[in-house]
Formats: sequence, structure tokens, C-alpha cells
Amino acid sequence: MQSFKNLLLLIGLVFVTNVLRSQKLIDNDRAIPYQRVFIETDDFDSGYLDELEAKYKTIKIDSFRYAALNDLAYYMHTRDLKRSLELTREGLELVRADGNELWEGRFQITEGAILLRMEKLDTARQILLDAEPKVKKQDLPLLYTQLGYIYEREGNILMAADFAFKCKNIGTDLNDNKAIAQAYSDLSNLYWKFSDFEKGLELSLTSVSYFEERNLKDMDYDFVLYVVGNNLMNLQKYEEALFYFKRAIDMGEQYGFYNNLSDIYISLVDLYTELNQFELAENAGEQAVKYANLIDNDFLLMRSWSSIGRLKLFQGKYQESIELLNLSKEVATPEFGDKFFLSQLYRRLGRAYHESHNYQNSINAFEVYDSLKKEVLNDHAKKRMSLLKYEFDLEDKESMILGMEERIKKQRSTQSLIIIIAGLLLILLLVLYVTYQNNKKKNILLENQNEEKEFLLKEIHHRVKNNLGIVSSLLELQADKIKDQKIISAIEESRNRVYSMSMIHQKLYQGTNLSSIGMKEYLIDLSRHILDSYGSDDRVEYTYELEEMNLDVDAAIPIGLIVNELLTNSLKHAFPEDRKGVIHITCRHLNKDRILLEVADNGIGLIEFDKEDDEGSGFGTQLIDLLIHQLDGSIMTMSGEGTKIRMEFDID
Repeated sequence: MQSFKNLLLLIGLVFVTNVLRSQKLIDNDRAIPYQRVFIETDDFDSGYLDELEAKYKTIKIDSFRYAALNDLAYYMHTRDLKRSLELTREGLELVRADGNELWEGRFQITEGAILLRMEKLDTARQILLDAEPKVKKQDLPLLYTQLGYIYEREGNILMAADFAFKCKNIGTDLNDNKAIAQAYSDLSNLYWKFSDFEKGLELSLTSVSYFEERNLKDMDYDFVLYVVGNNLMNLQKYEEALFYFKRAIDMGEQYGFYNNLSDIYISLVDLYTELNQFELAENAGEQAVKYANLIDNDFLLMRSWSSIGRLKLFQGKYQESIELLNLSKEVATPEFGDKFFLSQLYRRLGRAYHESHNYQNSINAFEVYDSLKKEVLNDHAKKRMSLLKYEFDLEDKESMILGMEERIKKQRSTQSLIIIIAGLLLILLLVLYVTYQNNKKKNILLENQNEEKEFLLKEIHHRVKNNLGIVSSLLELQADKIKDQKIISAIEESRNRVYSMSMIHQKLYQGTNLSSIGMKEYLIDLSRHILDSYGSDDRVEYTYELEEMNLDVDAAIPIGLIVNELLTNSLKHAFPEDRKGVIHITCRHLNKDRILLEVADNGIGLIEFDKEDDEGSGFGTQLIDLLIHQLDGSIMTMSGEGTKIRMEFDID
């Protein structure tokens, strides 16, 4: 039972994680509603295509909606070629109706990429060439990559290499690491086909370094890990190859790259076959066929059966090998363009027929193999690839020489610059010394003036405080001559108001800052004074929620007067008949610029401030309203088990 609960919890966690991740891709509340997958983010899992398909229509800005649909269509080809083509043509209808030629070209690149994987090479080529003048320079690396794939599939390795170089040059011009990485990956794969595994490994590792600088995982990064593994496997570095294949599988499973997964498992069949680990090879073959069928791709399916046929050949199961290799040949219809993999298939079939003593079929198969091999790996192509290798090496050496010359120039420039800077610094030091001496004299004068002004300001605050103290004393003397309790109460309230202001001036001249006071200490001192003046300290206590904050005089005086009125009202009305109670005072920031001031008691409930008769509120209510208006704030009164007065205002 506990295991079942844990399973449900895990499923729920995965679901919530998927929802949270997918919400990052499309969010119309953002200024940029769509984060482009594998360009701006890779923080998602295999559910990203479902999210894009469900939400792309909600995007209101055309360019972002087109981008989301195009990405959906392009990456859908890693799982479902037919659905991918449907989405692409839906996008083409939209952009053509809008007359948007740029996005028409971009959707055509996606259409070409899909069609070439559906073995419609001529149609794919025509569409890509039609798209070329419509798109921007930054779109060309992807377009040239697809054209290169078409020529590679047709066995025209030289044209494929030329397009890889075009991609590399544009990537260099645009400082586009993805384009450069893709070019090195494609060239590496071509050298692998020419069995130059050392050069293939060098180029594929260079590609990996560019992808890692980009710091984004994507389908092409996943593919180049597979290419590294292929070159290592053919160099008989099986453990290292397995490491790269497993990295590629992890990435492919995370994002659902079925095409790459089928590729990788095809190579794993060959790797485990070489190691005589036939059970693992058979398992890998099952996975290769599974993913090829999921994506409905004959190219992958043909290669899967071919690799499994090779496995059976190694196991000595020649009849099974022949059946599987013939199945691979049936999948490779006349439209199948890749002569390299066809040549591999016929070589394996020739060996299988030979081992089963079917020599005529063996001869026929080897004749087809020789013919295909000559078409793909002819002398001209070998010379061209050797020349390309030489150009790569020469480019590396030229880069090294240019780098050394550049460093020498920089060193000489640096030495000259140091001499110039040293001379300028010497002049600057002389100027600074003279300026320092002059400023020192001025600063001494200013310090004296500031000290004098500070003394005068403190003296002013001190005198204001003393004058307010005299006013308070006069009010007290006046109260002694009056017998009317209401008038005495009014005078006492006025004395507290005067005291609240005098305290501010006292704290200003006693403190280190002459322009603001600490509200926490001020409100505590003020509240205790009011409690003492009413002689209620034995039955009423305070609690505080006060934040350390400094306010200037223009804000502190109104706040002090408001707190005075609220505390006075609570002490007069909230606790009749000598009831005991608590008054809670709050003063804190709600945000950077807004202050919350709150006075709450647990007394008998709502009592109007200082009410004199049934016709209206008294002076206390009016004073609070005026002060709140002065602070451009708001006030709210809540009553229940006690009274709470809540005020909010902005501090400019």
C-alpha cells in the first residue's frame, strides 16, 4: 500500500514538474510570450511538443506565433514525420495568407528537412533552393545543412562537404557557435564515411566544444555525441565510444529525439557485436527498430535491419542474416538515396551468401557493393577529401601563425602604450597633487562651515523643543485654573500633541542625522509618555511591531500626531471601568515606498474619535483626516473584539 502511495506521489510530482516547465515556453503575460526551444532555453522535457501544439495558437503576436509553430513542426520530425509535414504546411498557409515572405522561407526550410527524411530528395532540394532568397543570412546555416544532407544521401560527398564549409563560413561571420558546431559535425560524419576516423574524431570533438560553449542541449548536439562515438568505435576505443553513446541516449530520451535514438542504437548493435556481447547487441537492435517504426522512417529502419543482419552474420546464423539483410534491401526502395549505407548492406549480404555457400548470389551482391562504393568513394572524392584535410591542417597552422603575429603586435603596442601611459600618469600625478593641496584647504574651510551650520541647526531644534516645552507648561498652568473636566481633558490632549512634536525636535538635535529620525524609538517613547499622562500603565500595556526606518520631519510629525490621537482615543474609550487591555502598534514597510501604520486594541469595540455630540465627530477625527490627506494616504477602521485603525501612505 505504501509503495502504491509513493508511486502516486511520484506521478503527481512528475506531472506538476512538467506543467511548471511547459508554462515557461509560452506565457502571454510576458513581453516576449514565447521562449524559443533549443535557442533561448532547453529547460524542459519530452512534453515540450505537446505544450507547443496546445498553446501556440494563443500567442497574439504573429512573429512569435509563427516561431512557435515552425519550431513545433521542425522538432516534430524527430518523432512523427507525417504530423510534422502537416504542421509545416499549416504554417505555410498562414504566412502566405499574411504575405510574409521571410516566414514562408523559414517554413520551407523546415519542409525541406522533413521531405529529405521521407526520401523525397529532389522535392526537398527544390523547396530549399526556393527558400534561399527569402530568408535572412542567419537562417542560411540551417538551410545549407539540409542541402548538404541531401547531397550526402545521394552519395555526392563533395557537394555535401562544400555546403558544410558554407555553413562554417557564415557561422564565423555571424559569430554563431551553433552554425560552426553543425559544420564541424557534418564534416566529421563525412570523414567517418571515408574511414578517416582520426580526422573524423578531431572534427567531432571540435564540434562538441562549440556546442558546450553555447551551453544549450539540442538535437544536433545530441547527434554529434553519436558521431564522436562512431569514430571512437571504429578506432576500437570501445569504452570511450560507449560513454558518448550513453550521453547521447540520455539527451535523446530527455527530449524525445526518436531519430537520434534509432541512430545510436544501430551503432550500439555494431559495438556490442564487435565485443561479442550478442545479447546486448540484440537488445540494442530491438530499440533501433522500435524508434525507427515510431518515427516511420525507412532510412533508419533499413539501417536497423542491416545492423541486426550483420550481428547474425557474426553469430554464424547465416540464413537469419540473409533474411534480415534482404528485409533491409526491401525497405530500401528504388527512391532510397543513400548509396553509402546501401553499399554496406550489399557487402554484408555478399558475405552472408558466401558463408552459406550460395556463391552466385554472393558474387552478385559484391558486384553491386563494388559499383556503389565506386560511386561514393571514388578517387576524385578521396583526393578532394584529402585536400580538404590539408586545408584544415593549413588553416590551423595559419591561424596559429596569425595568432603569434597578432600577439607580437599586441606586445609592441602594449609596450608603447605603457610608456605613453606612464608619462601621462606622471603629469596627472603632478596635477592631482596640486589639486589635492587646493582641495585640502577648501575641505578644511567647508568642514568648519559644516560644523558651524550643524551646530546652528541643532541649536534651532533645541530651541524649538524648548519653546514647545514652554507651550506645554503654559497649557498645564492654564489647566490648573480650570475646573471643567472636558476643558482640562482637551488641554491635556493638546499638551500631548505639542509633546509629540517636541520629541521630534529633541531627537533631531540629540541624534547624528539632522534631517530624519528613527521611527521605532520615537513611537515607543511617545506611546509610553501618553500612557503615563493618563496614569494607565498599571492596566494597559503595549505590544509593538515596529520596523527600523528613518523618516524626515515632514512625515514624522503627522505620523506622531496621528499615533497620539489614536492612543489617546483608545485610552479614553476602549477600556472603561478600569478594564485591563493591550494596545498593539504597527509601523512597517508594505513595499519599498509604502508604509503601513496600525493601532489596534482589544477593548470594547468601535468608538468614534473624540465625539462631542450626536451631530458629528470632534477635533481628533478631523485632525486625523487632515493629516492622512497631508500624507496622501488612506485609512480603514475595523471593529470586532476591539478596534483596529489601519492606515497606508506613500513616503516620497
